[in-house]
Amino acid sequence: MPGKSKRGKAGRRNNSDSADESATDTGSCISDARDNVPSEASNNDKNDVDENYEQVSCDDDIDGLTSKSAQSRVSHYLKVGKSFTDKCVPDFIEGRKFTLADAIERSLKKGRGEERSAAAKLSTLMCAQLGDCAEDVYKDLKATMMKIANDNAASIAGRTECCWSLGMNQFLSGKDLGEFLELSQLLSNVFAGSYPKGDDVVAKVTPELAALHASAVSSWTLLLTTMNSGAVNNLLKSARTNTSVPSLDQLSGLLRSPHLDVRTTAGEALAVIFELGRGHSDDYERVWAEELVETLKELATDSSKSRAKKDKTIQRATFRDILRYIEEDIAPETRIRFGKETLLLNGWCARSRYNAFCRLLGPGINIHLAENQVLRDVFDLGNKIIAPVEDPATKVPKLQKTLANAAAFKARTKYRNKCRSQRSADLDADEF
Repeated sequence: MPGKSKRGKAGRRNNSDSADESATDTGSCISDARDNVPSEASNNDKNDVDENYEQVSCDDDIDGLTSKSAQSRVSHYLKVGKSFTDKCVPDFIEGRKFTLADAIERSLKKGRGEERSAAAKLSTLMCAQLGDCAEDVYKDLKATMMKIANDNAASIAGRTECCWSLGMNQFLSGKDLGEFLELSQLLSNVFAGSYPKGDDVVAKVTPELAALHASAVSSWTLLLTTMNSGAVNNLLKSARTNTSVPSLDQLSGLLRSPHLDVRTTAGEALAVIFELGRGHSDDYERVWAEELVETLKELATDSSKSRAKKDKTIQRATFRDILRYIEEDIAPETRIRFGKETLLLNGWCARSRYNAFCRLLGPGINIHLAENQVLRDVFDLGNKIIAPVEDPATKVPKLQKTLANAAAFKARTKYRNKCRSQRSADLDADEF
């Protein structure tokens, strides 16, 4: 036993020594290799390799959209979607537009809830980068999505994303008033399930159905922002006879929903309507607005113990802004900083559009605001800014920057120590 233990220790010691030598040799080789390759060329080559690798990887995931396993298809949809969220690659998408559209249509027709949801979202991510070519994708998928959104037997998750994608895709493809009326009727029929019933009884719906209704309201509101003030005024005036457009009374009824998402999206829809209506007439629906103010005040000061603290905070903040606009005509103003630019959101239409793209792109919104020309056109940001190429001859070496920072830090520390010594001497003199 003792002999075995010694051999084990020796073996470990020998292995450790050889490992150290190997690590030293490897480190030295890597160091030599780095020293022998120019930094600019190395970085450029690395970027090219990374980009090619990502494209090959994304092509593999696109091929996986038609795999036999439903779980595998969903996984590939999520990976491709993340790739389109993280980077602006319109040329890459354009070259694979028909392949992607065919796979999405197949999943929408034959897939189930999660697969349909992922496929519908991917179609919107495509449209958000294709610009003028988005109309082809919207046209190919519109009928299938409308059928799913209107199918009460379909999964709620698939219907929710299809309602949202229909509105976004039509918004991005720039369709006309006739298209709006067709889709408006579909969406208003969907969220009609949250209207109060007879005798003003609040509709009781599940959280899943409430999410569907909120998605339909948001989608409808986004489409409303594409219309001019006169058209909106005429449409809402004909709401009593025109079933394709909800009335102001029906929309205000949604404010009484027990679900936060339905209440806030309905409030934002009313704010957009008033913003567009006041563009047509300064006293737009003044009498009706006076009745609405009481409801808005209740929501802006709600302290019900039956609701979560976070929900009450969101609700109060949202309806305070809406109430301030309805009463005082003060629109919310928000500044979004991305890179060296700033996006000014002034008004409810701009805010509604920005929230829509945040829902779609998530953390990738800043990348797309800087590089995606489609989004830059939506928010009037102009052409994307191309950063100037830095001349390698004038570039300050990293080592020189490090030494300069170290010298500045040392000088700053010495100066601060001197100041502290002087303050201590002054305090001691005051005591005596």
